[in-house]
Amino acid sequence: MSGGAALLSMRGVRKAFGRTVVLDGLDLDVDAHRCVVLIGASGSGKSTLLRCVNLLETVDDGVVEFEGRDIADPRIDADAVRARTGIVFQSFNLFPHLSVLDNVTLAPRRVHGVARAEAEDRAVAMLRRVGLQDKVRARPDELSGGQQQRVAIARSLVNDPVLMLFDEVTSALDPELVAEVLGLLRELREDGMTMLVATHEMGFARRVADEVCFLHGGRVLERGAPQQVLGEPVEPRTQEFLRSIVAAGRM
Repeated sequence: MSGGAALLSMRGVRKAFGRTVVLDGLDLDVDAHRCVVLIGASGSGKSTLLRCVNLLETVDDGVVEFEGRDIADPRIDADAVRARTGIVFQSFNLFPHLSVLDNVTLAPRRVHGVARAEAEDRAVAMLRRVGLQDKVRARPDELSGGQQQRVAIARSLVNDPVLMLFDEVTSALDPELVAEVLGLLRELREDGMTMLVATHEMGFARRVADEVCFLHGGRVLERGAPQQVLGEPVEPRTQEFLRSIVAAGRM
């Protein structure tokens, strides 16, 4: 649990799709400059949780407090919230007909009204940060999967968010490309970025997370330091999940 005022605080969050309850009274805190990693089986609610924080889904009940405001309030300005949060998905979601530079500058120009020259200056600086300054004129199909994912991360970082959300960002990558994307996430963590990461990469969770949360049944069933949750889990369901990860060679 948070030791003070959290950057993100979720209380009693419920989300259902029809009769299927995905989040069932979930509580979660994320303090500034910390990395919280979400683990759990498919269907445990990790992606839905991230989408609710970014207001891509509306919650049915509960409070989602971000920077001291309840962003679950329907009167909230969703674009203003999204300008403070970045989200990256397992699919790259790049526009294939646009250059890398145009993909990164599109939202700042069209949504936030940033002038083209300023947007391009920001984009080039961010592409330099992710090691792709030589690819500004390339199209997505000219890049490797790892490079495309790094463009997607740059696009989310260009508005200078205070919270980054990552949803299984290595799932669509070939194994040899996973390391370069996880390396970038480690750099962001070292730079002090607040991160909420859903992943099956247990090695990343062990090395980078400040806290690991195991989701089951739409709730945080177990949470704690990586060495505790991944090494000495208390809950039988957490133990069962980690045994399956080990059996699959992903631990």
